[in-house]
Amino acid sequence: MATSRLTKTDWLHAGFDALKAKGPHALAAEPLARRMGTTKGSFYWHYKDVPAYHAALLSKWRADALERVMEQLIATGAPDQQLRDFGQAILRDEIEASLRIWAQNNADVAGVLAEVDAERLGYLTFLLKKMGLRNENFARALQATLIGLPQYAPGDGATQTSAFDTLVDTVLALS
Repeated sequence: MATSRLTKTDWLHAGFDALKAKGPHALAAEPLARRMGTTKGSFYWHYKDVPAYHAALLSKWRADALERVMEQLIATGAPDQQLRDFGQAILRDEIEASLRIWAQNNADVAGVLAEVDAERLGYLTFLLKKMGLRNENFARALQATLIGLPQYAPGDGATQTSAFDTLVDTVLALS
């Protein structure tokens, strides 16, 4: 029977799945190896230790989240649709809610989230200014909604999207 070798990427995907399913306590070598049907040796072949693995997970999520902001910056279309698309992209991220829970007890995770949040807030502010809304509190309210909806309605993308779109409609009515 041929077996394929696990890669760093396989371990990252497994970590994100474990974080989503069981929380940050599942991000240790032994439970991850058990979950993947392999040994801890495979984990340590790819990562020096658990903190290095956590750093790699955070780096991957951060890069993906910031890439989505950059993609939106070069996107074309009506600003209101860009705003909705941006919100939906954030709400589709099934990992972020778990990261926010983890951040309550981990300064490294909190720092990564703060960096991504700052970039997102800048983009939201930019979009709203394009629509004539200069009050930055509108951007903060939209961002708070995007952070809170996955906690309020976990796993219910339709409710999350509907609530965000309602807030966007309300903000746009003020312009």
